[in-house]
Amino acid sequence: MPFNKITSADVTFFKTILEEKYVLADEENLDRCASDQTEDLHYLPEIVLQPNTTEEISSIMKYCNEHNIPVTPRGAGTGLSGGALPVHGGVSLDMKRLNRILHVDKRNFQVTTEPGVITQELQEHLKAEGLFYPPDPASKGSCFIGGNVSENSGGPRAVKYGVVKDYVLNIEMVLPNGEIMWTGANVLKNATGYNITQLVVGSEGTLGVITKIVLRLIPAVKHDLLLLVPFRSATEACEAVNAIFLGGYTPSALEFMERDALEWSMRYVNSTGIDLPDDIAAHLLIEVDGNHMEELYRDAEAISAIVQPYDIGEILFADSHEQKQMLWTLRRKVGEAVKSNSIYKEEDTVVPRAELPELLRIIKDLGREYGFQSVCYGHAGDGNLHVNIVKGNMSDEAWNTKLTLGIRRLFKEVVRMGGTISGEHGIGLVQKEYMDIAFPEVQLQLMRQIKQVFDPKGILNPGKILMNA
Repeated sequence: MPFNKITSADVTFFKTILEEKYVLADEENLDRCASDQTEDLHYLPEIVLQPNTTEEISSIMKYCNEHNIPVTPRGAGTGLSGGALPVHGGVSLDMKRLNRILHVDKRNFQVTTEPGVITQELQEHLKAEGLFYPPDPASKGSCFIGGNVSENSGGPRAVKYGVVKDYVLNIEMVLPNGEIMWTGANVLKNATGYNITQLVVGSEGTLGVITKIVLRLIPAVKHDLLLLVPFRSATEACEAVNAIFLGGYTPSALEFMERDALEWSMRYVNSTGIDLPDDIAAHLLIEVDGNHMEELYRDAEAISAIVQPYDIGEILFADSHEQKQMLWTLRRKVGEAVKSNSIYKEEDTVVPRAELPELLRIIKDLGREYGFQSVCYGHAGDGNLHVNIVKGNMSDEAWNTKLTLGIRRLFKEVVRMGGTISGEHGIGLVQKEYMDIAFPEVQLQLMRQIKQVFDPKGILNPGKILMNA
């Protein structure tokens, strides 16, 4: 069913729900909501609405459902799969005003928050209370917690602490028809019916609009140590990852960076804080955390001993706050650094951890076959490798046609190894054509039917995740 364009009557109605200053159709705001951090894609909405309450969102959704107007929820715009792009125009539902931390329940280690709270600000607020919310995506200083829930985000500390889904207890959401519901209960165990909470986590704003989130928390840890280990072979760096776990250690973060990733990031942030000899091909950034420094030093020394048999350079022990901040800044800025160098595509592959060396070899082989350069980095501790394919000297024709074949080949190899095509960035707009590689038709059809139950008219974040949904 084709969607309706927004009329002056629709705008008049929206102004009965929201103050006029939150009903936006100026060029600057339309352009702001037309893109996120996904490549160079740009889809203009017809109007931007900035609600402040669940009830306002309910009224907007009910009206848009009745009038067949598409609605695309938008968080901070840091997504990497095009999930917040209004590909069919209509309403961009800007969630920035729902930015309140509503209640910290210290007795029960829970927090209730609105979706527009910046993730790092939430973490710092909780840390002051002696509480810890671990998921920390690279964009944590700007991304919204609601977007994290919608994408089931992870980040470096997922290897020890898990991803967003492991912390969401309950969600208040507005269905496409305007109904308001809670998905679960504020308890640690819940075997009551289908788990709608976990269905909504990672659904990329296609099933409902998240308006409140209840997260479980853990006690804050007191200390951490950080090691940067240089390898003369990127494959050996990947092999060392599993060796650390087989040695009996679970770091709080274990990140892989190819030489280009670190070199480009250093240039991007204008840093000279790391010596980068010509023969170094990759690094592992390894963090251990806990409440007793003597235990952390023992763990760091043991991990250093495990990697010694590999062809490594001098290990950097970054135990000062300044050194740790510098190293984490370099790691978190890699994506922006790659984007500043060239037109690029970022693939978010994930395989069983022990298969990382094979995955890296396949990526480089496919690059030689299809003529692309790749810059690889990511959360090696949980098998999640970000593959940045840079256009470089590729012709436009090869970039637009031949590269797609190479990506399909890569994803088929990933699935063959027991992995899947997205670990934390989601499917959104740019990956949906590859979903047939990850799932047989029977599962894709079940997903389409789930979407149909929640959103019969297909007005909510249309054009995402599934082909022909």
